[in-house]
Amino acid sequence: MNSYLDFEKPVAQLEARIAELRAAAEGDDVDISQELQRLELKSADLVASIYKSLTPWQKTQVARHPQRPHFRDFVRLAFEDFVPLGGDRNFGEDEAILGGFAKLRGRRIMLIGHEKGHDTESRLRHNFGMGKPEGYRKAIRLMEMAGRFGLPVVTLVDTSGAFPGVEAEERGQAEAIARATEACLSLPVPMVATIVGEGGSGGAVALASAERVLMFQNAVYSVISPEGCASILWRTAEKAPDAAGAMKITAKDLQGLGVIDRIVPEPVGGAHRDPEAACASLADAISEELKNLTAMSTAELQKLREDRFLQMAG
Repeated sequence: MNSYLDFEKPVAQLEARIAELRAAAEGDDVDISQELQRLELKSADLVASIYKSLTPWQKTQVARHPQRPHFRDFVRLAFEDFVPLGGDRNFGEDEAILGGFAKLRGRRIMLIGHEKGHDTESRLRHNFGMGKPEGYRKAIRLMEMAGRFGLPVVTLVDTSGAFPGVEAEERGQAEAIARATEACLSLPVPMVATIVGEGGSGGAVALASAERVLMFQNAVYSVISPEGCASILWRTAEKAPDAAGAMKITAKDLQGLGVIDRIVPEPVGGAHRDPEAACASLADAISEELKNLTAMSTAELQKLREDRFLQMAG
């Protein structure tokens, strides 16, 4: 069952009409194929028209869409032979950040990313993709393992931010995020990070400090959520749409600022409308980037990362 965003209401009404016609035509001799085709074409044109001119706030909503593909979907549709690895060898397992060995187009890699979950049970289990210190320490362990085995690292970033709870602070959340960022920057192997949904704050940067940062067309990447920014500047979260526009959080804006390197196209209507096509598009982009990076030496890779982030700071 499709879930529609507020600005998709005209599409929802049209697709409901199509579903009603199909249901009414079952077992009936009346031929409504031409009418169905007309409505389906109208629906497709409407979706294309809406998604052609999304505002930053609307893109934020798309990035958070409950049916958008998450880490486990990408594992199933874009990668092969995934072998999950768990635990930080210090405190425990964090299911908000998953990782393990995988293959991409025949190339062995270390795959790490956030998992938000799809229903209430899985969202609670994965803590809505908000990593705790043990999750980031697990990511560090997997990055170090990738370095030892000479495997490229691929990360899929999709989090509203690191978990802000008391227990996370007690176990050193800020230190774990800083160490994960350091681990990314010092990797002796290629690293490609992709913002596939929300890229929120340090919880995202800790897995995205790579020499090549990709971003899905309708993803967002920012130091704070639009609601958080609005609450600080205007003392109300109702100004979130204004904050989203001012913060430059879309892929196009961030590419222009040099924060990301490449925009990965999504199917018309967003990745949630065709996860298979979205995953294929992502696999193509990452594979191409890894092909270019594997020819570089460790020193060149680390210099590329250093120059990239120093240039942003400047």
